[in-house]
Amino acid sequence: MPSLRTRRGISRRIVLASVPLVQISALAVAAPSIAPVFTPDQMRLIDAVVNRLIPSDELGPSAGEAGVPVYLARSFAGHLSGDRDVFSEGLAAIEAAARARHNTAFVQLSPAQQDEFLNAMEKNEVSGFRPDSRTFFNRIRQLTLEGMFGDPWYGGNKSFAGWDLIRYPGPRMAVSVEDQRLREPVRPLRTSARGGR
Repeated sequence: MPSLRTRRGISRRIVLASVPLVQISALAVAAPSIAPVFTPDQMRLIDAVVNRLIPSDELGPSAGEAGVPVYLARSFAGHLSGDRDVFSEGLAAIEAAARARHNTAFVQLSPAQQDEFLNAMEKNEVSGFRPDSRTFFNRIRQLTLEGMFGDPWYGGNKSFAGWDLIRYPGPRMAVSVEDQRLREPVRPLRTSARGGR
């Protein structure tokens, strides 16, 4: 049997033989799982609101179908945890105002009524919010956009639906000269910047 030693003392074979074998798919960093931070009723409300902000149509799925509620839940379980109580108060204000205006929960309103309600929030015509309805509307709208078009690793943009909608091909370490000429659409790279698919 040939020697495994080289003039430097160790061959590549020894190094490779000492490395544990791991499936390539296990090397991709998985997004953290979370404990529930919102009640089931709050999650239904979040789903209803984001689905009116980005509804499904012939171009693609709704925000809810693209995982935006999961993005919000992960965000408030993680880096936005300090804002969770204020956000939950805003959700409660939506429910209270919907019941005061329509005598039913927001999720039970028709799509047209939900749109009218959200338009009133945006115009700052709905009371009961801290500091006001426009501020909360802008916050949930911004979070919806982040969840729809952000990196799928964070829970939203499921199956790259948001990126497909805006024709974003995905993160790239390098772009070829041919890609830069943009004669044809850049082929999508179905991967997260964090390595997940």
